[in-house]
Amino acid sequence: MAITQLNPSQVERYSRHLIMPNVGSKGQRALIDSKVLIIGAGGLGSPVALYLALAGVGNIGIVDFDVVDTSNLQRQILHTDADVGKRKVESAKETLIAHNPDVNVTIHEEPINSSNAFEIMEQYDIVINGADNFATRYLANDAAYLLNKPLVDGAILIFDGQATTYIPGNGCYRCIFPDPPPPGEVPSCAEAGVIGALPGLVGSIQALETIKIILGVGESLSGRMLLIEALSMEFREIKIRQNPNCKLCGENPEVKELIDYEIGYVKEGVGAGGMSILAFLKGFSNEEIVSRCQTNLERMKELGQISLNKDC
Repeated sequence: MAITQLNPSQVERYSRHLIMPNVGSKGQRALIDSKVLIIGAGGLGSPVALYLALAGVGNIGIVDFDVVDTSNLQRQILHTDADVGKRKVESAKETLIAHNPDVNVTIHEEPINSSNAFEIMEQYDIVINGADNFATRYLANDAAYLLNKPLVDGAILIFDGQATTYIPGNGCYRCIFPDPPPPGEVPSCAEAGVIGALPGLVGSIQALETIKIILGVGESLSGRMLLIEALSMEFREIKIRQNPNCKLCGENPEVKELIDYEIGYVKEGVGAGGMSILAFLKGFSNEEIVSRCQTNLERMKELGQISLNKDC
């Protein structure tokens, strides 16, 4: 495989990377040669795509079939007021190229489902999920595992966020949540709201996770889930173990092909991402949510699916 040589313009653009021991010329060329797929050009997909483009990731694919709405502009930084009514993938491509003309942006203006997920995802090295529904979250999880590709996942709702990285062989989303909740059980960002700056925080973490995987440096969130409570600015960590009874990656897997679940509460690609740890808690007070989350976490700990650090 031919090694991409940096031209003088790239040397200047990425000069702050080139002087870093963990990046350097070799790492920057790896970023330029990498191929990353982002599912969703909304709240999470916006900062992820923007920071990856600025970092020099050479090939970025974006899956979305929604259009820019005025209500998106409170958090979706890829789009501006002038983009309202425009296809999100088109708006995203224009913004990314405006920031870095060297980036090759491929748009997939279609819903991602069981009939096209493999075809789309197999073109890329890493998959990033920024979708706002459980149907796409499970589809991305299953397809990435079956294709043996890393999946960088994130979710947000109200003032809470989470991020993790699933590396095949080290657990997956189904290890924690075997099946999606019934449609309508979980409030969407449109119903419960999300503070506009939160996608920037979680999306930046997803971008950093992706960059570390490409560079082969540091320690990823594989085997760990980072929980963020923005109101108190507390960061907690759940350690995730591969579940031997997992339907997808366990000893006797049941899921061997992709499943199209009912989307339920919101169109995929629309925005910031449902908070999966609140998956079955619609209608409860904050105190009840905390209590039930703690009960569920302790139950998973007893089953050996996770271990909690001392701060959780």
